[in-house]
Amino acid sequence: MPARPRDEQITTVSVVIPCKDDSAMLARCLAALAEQTRPAEEIVVVDNNSTDDSAETARSWGAAVVSCAEPGIPAASTRGYDAAQGELILRLDADCLPPPTWIAEVIAAFERYPEAGAVTGPARFHDGPVLLRRPLAALYLAAYAMTAVPALGHRPLFGSNFAMRREAWEVVRDSVHRLDPELHDDLDLSFHVGRRYRIRRLRAAPMTMSVRPFVSASSFARRSWRGVHTITAHWPEDFPPYRWSSILRARAGAR
Repeated sequence: MPARPRDEQITTVSVVIPCKDDSAMLARCLAALAEQTRPAEEIVVVDNNSTDDSAETARSWGAAVVSCAEPGIPAASTRGYDAAQGELILRLDADCLPPPTWIAEVIAAFERYPEAGAVTGPARFHDGPVLLRRPLAALYLAAYAMTAVPALGHRPLFGSNFAMRREAWEVVRDSVHRLDPELHDDLDLSFHVGRRYRIRRLRAAPMTMSVRPFVSASSFARRSWRGVHTITAHWPEDFPPYRWSSILRARAGAR
């Protein structure tokens, strides 16, 4: 991807939130988005067949609501990206609480890295046992990175805290796995965006999210299996040695 001029300013931002039966946490998330030092032009909540009042909660906060009948986060998140109109598409989950400067820091990161197609940042837990929040978050993110980086050959996107240029989404939108609910949508997107664009680190205050990944051993095990499934779904084309060499050649050619 050619570098953008550094004086080219980002003017429009969309925030996408996939949601299923999470009305109470969604309200807290939208309240935090309302307190941003730099507000979004658009917030898109994707209602993934909720049986509670999530859609009504979203509308009450002024968010646009998009319905997604297909089950699973991959279908819901991609439906949201398709609907988003902003130059930047920011993604977080309904159980997240963004710091007040989140949107401003995302915009600054893209201005700092004009070659980047996406940026992704850290997270911590806002619930669960107080003394375990920091070590559990570190363990969770470290396990994700240790699995994803060797498979990708670069930094992965983290679904609770990332953003991409709209033009990057338009390039990869037809190649992502939309309809497999057993895939991690952020890792799948990382395969496609990272092959064509740089993914940079968002050096900002961490996103806070729910400790739900650790609610039970079976929940964590299922997330782990989904990670392996997401990686192998991209083989043989993205088998690590082939992928690494392909990315290195592409970056060498770009230079």
